[in-house]
Amino acid sequence: MSEQQGFRVAHTMIRVSDLEKSLDFYTRHLGMKVLRQAEYPDGKFTNTFVGYGPEETHPTIELTYNWEQPEPYDRGNAWGHLALEVPNIYEACEKLEAEGVKIPRAPGPMKSGTRVIAFIEDPDGYRIELIEPLP
Repeated sequence: MSEQQGFRVAHTMIRVSDLEKSLDFYTRHLGMKVLRQAEYPDGKFTNTFVGYGPEETHPTIELTYNWEQPEPYDRGNAWGHLALEVPNIYEACEKLEAEGVKIPRAPGPMKSGTRVIAFIEDPDGYRIELIEPLP
């Protein structure tokens, strides 16, 4: 398939069970900014977009909070993870762990590879891979 002029990754949407906890996680722990938020009373949901830069130029995460979701979401077996690039994975994990962020996979070389990775979890259990920039 040929390159598509003007195509880019805009956002990834995940459903969250507690919007305030999720906003705290993505803004305080991961340093993202709330870019915009809209409530949809007829649909009974709130969409909040978070990220590291303007939506026009940077991919974002859309946090969707359904007001009447009584039980946790089933993430299914097709979900993998989000990935965030960090300047120093060991320092990032040390800070996040001190702040109470769950780290199910500590920093270390990836299986069958040499790149150092780690995994953290957001309040809903979504996995986020931390990676350092490629050399």
